[in-house]
Amino acid sequence: MTRHTTRAVLGTGAVLLASTLVLAGCGSGFSGDDDAATDSEGLTSSDDGLTVLIGSSGDAETEAVQAAVDAWSEESGTDVSLQVASDLGQELSQGFAAGEPADLFYLSTDQIAGFASNGSLQAYGDQLSNKDDFYPSLVENFTIDDTFYCAPKDFSTLALVINTQMWTDAGLTDADIPKTWDDLAAVAQTLTTADHVGLAFGAEYQRIGTFMAEAGGGLVSDGTAVADDDANVEALAYVKSHLEDGTFAFAKDVGAGWGGEALGKGAAAMVIEGNWITGAMSNDYSSVGYTVAELPEGPGGKGTLQFTNCWGMAADSPNQQAALDLVEYLTSADSQLAFSTAFGPMPSIQSASEAWTADNPDLAPFLAGAEYAQFPPNQDGATDVIADFNAQLETLKSGDPATILGSVQTNLEAIVE
Repeated sequence: MTRHTTRAVLGTGAVLLASTLVLAGCGSGFSGDDDAATDSEGLTSSDDGLTVLIGSSGDAETEAVQAAVDAWSEESGTDVSLQVASDLGQELSQGFAAGEPADLFYLSTDQIAGFASNGSLQAYGDQLSNKDDFYPSLVENFTIDDTFYCAPKDFSTLALVINTQMWTDAGLTDADIPKTWDDLAAVAQTLTTADHVGLAFGAEYQRIGTFMAEAGGGLVSDGTAVADDDANVEALAYVKSHLEDGTFAFAKDVGAGWGGEALGKGAAAMVIEGNWITGAMSNDYSSVGYTVAELPEGPGGKGTLQFTNCWGMAADSPNQQAALDLVEYLTSADSQLAFSTAFGPMPSIQSASEAWTADNPDLAPFLAGAEYAQFPPNQDGATDVIADFNAQLETLKSGDPATILGSVQTNLEAIVE
């Protein structure tokens, strides 16, 4: 097992922005854009500068994006104004309602369907010169009704993060890193003591969904709701059994707000978390050594979840061609690797994977998950369905998996089918 000590990574730009939006209709366009021309690809072009709106994880992310847009601006001769939102969802909605949205903006998977349906977004994905370089599953995240809307800007996956001291103290070695559910149950039991639980994770689909994926299930498949599939019942039953025997626990039940806190405070020997955990371990729990491993296989094979945002483009932007050029610059290997160094996300393009892995060898299991990761449903209304699912998962220890999933199935069918 590779011993990993914390390093200076300040966070991730791929944190899911899960605010619930009241989506306003697309406005009539920017004032003063009458001189904008439209090219053969349907993109507007003008002398206007660009406005970019982001939801930042902190100073490191803001400064990195600012440096990138400044460099592009100097090369292109197009002015760029970077704005950092305090409430990205609200500010996006307000901009669309006023007919003056930012040209480019961070857009999460739970937002895209609503904004696409009311005409707020420009679908430019197929016009990207690097479109074939993005991980296919990330492209699928931002594809609505067979239309690829926007470039994934980066992403994160979930993996197993292990406290190396607790692992060693329990007499475990590299050979014991769990490869199957049976292995995971065994090491969780070995690691559980009166002071800490073997494995902890959030009481939410965004963590427990990994077990569903490993069982061969999920929430939506080929446009069909499949929440009540037997594989999902098996997954929740497995989690429930180990919540009951005390070797698994929800983070909140061990006095932690999330998995990273549970690991950092010593309340859990293992957690299921994303690569954003590196920032917390570096900044808040720098004395805790940890290692990262791929999640063990379930009855359906390997499985994990991924989270991402894209560079959304406004349908009302008067200078979409320049915006497209900027997106291609921001999603290039050089830019994405610089972002990764600055604030931690993984590049969304496959051509950067070798360089990223060389720079982050101890975090390679996160990137390995890109080959088999599922993503949360991106249908309009999915946010509310998952919120209800999460509320029910909090009672999983005493609840019935089939009943919970039957309720989710009904709710999903209402928005998917």
